[in-house]
Amino acid sequence: MATIEFDNVSKVFSDGTIAVKDASFTVADGEFLILVGPSGCGKTTALRMVAGLEEITSGELRIGGRRVNELEPPDRDVALVFQNYALYPHMTARENIGFPLRVQGVSRADKERRVNEVAALLGIDDLLARRPRELSGGQRQRVAMGRAIIRHPQVFLMDEPLSNLDAKLRVQMRGELAKLHRRLGVTTLYVTHDQTEAMTLGQRVAVLDRGVIEQIATPKELYDRPVNTFVASFIGSPAMNFVHGRVAHDCLELGDVTLELPRRFGAARAGEVLVGLRPEAFREQSAPEEGLSLEASVEVTEELGNETYAYFRVAGLESIEVGERAVELAGALIARLGPRTRAQPGSRMPVSIDMEAVHLFDPGSGASLHSAAAAPRERVVG
Repeated sequence: MATIEFDNVSKVFSDGTIAVKDASFTVADGEFLILVGPSGCGKTTALRMVAGLEEITSGELRIGGRRVNELEPPDRDVALVFQNYALYPHMTARENIGFPLRVQGVSRADKERRVNEVAALLGIDDLLARRPRELSGGQRQRVAMGRAIIRHPQVFLMDEPLSNLDAKLRVQMRGELAKLHRRLGVTTLYVTHDQTEAMTLGQRVAVLDRGVIEQIATPKELYDRPVNTFVASFIGSPAMNFVHGRVAHDCLELGDVTLELPRRFGAARAGEVLVGLRPEAFREQSAPEEGLSLEASVEVTEELGNETYAYFRVAGLESIEVGERAVELAGALIARLGPRTRAQPGSRMPVSIDMEAVHLFDPGSGASLHSAAAAPRERVVG
């Protein structure tokens, strides 16, 4: 096992495009760290530099404390799992898994033993005689994982390995990957654009936007304490609502109501703010409370069995688009309500806001105004 250290690493392409600029962050020994973000944000470039598939323009990249800038991919002791499996079609699953050992000149008996061990670990020991075309997508991905595991590498690098699978199989494979990491404990850097994958798999998650790592934290910290509007909008489904508000005398003016700010905001500066409200921050009320309730005009409901999403409007408040968040109904807010909600399309109902779940952001920079959220950021581009 080993750490992965980016020390002011930069990558500039021949046309002058800055792919990575002064990247500095560390994946701890045995950690499962995920790079997540929209297409083109730089996550795959960062991964490819670790694999040795992209040259580093400046800075230093270390694996296990050893500088690897000039090392060829085979000399880095890393295993890469691709999105498209990259299996040899003419080889059986057994031959695909054992191929790295064949290249290393491992004896036939030792190779057979290790292939059988890995196949048993992945639950594919009854598929070893089949070729890739005879396997399902999930089975092929297990074979690709087996080929990586059998090398006993210092580091696993995974580039969107589940994106070609259907929804049900992705859920299953996420669980398998989590169990596999707990069992093997190998340092893993994993790239995905799927926030659900990131939040359920990663011990820590790095959220990237246009090459910058906006925040690295545990999934819970990302959800509860986003450092800016991009992280807040990207993490969470349904996405966070954003509305304009105003702080005055330690209170938040929101539409026609004035609500006392929680102590965690400290002496929040007066003025215009961007207010972030996750769907679960809204509470359905049986009756309105003077000065504390918003009157919601429900437009659309989505009943999901255990919960209901209600899209509604409030006079004086308009939901705005921020970052990656696309407002499904222009100007409408979304609330996550219980399965027995009274909300129906065309109805009106009073709702309150859980002030402990409120987020405030600077309307100019997008930075969080939470008194404890202004942590220094690690940066990477690519």
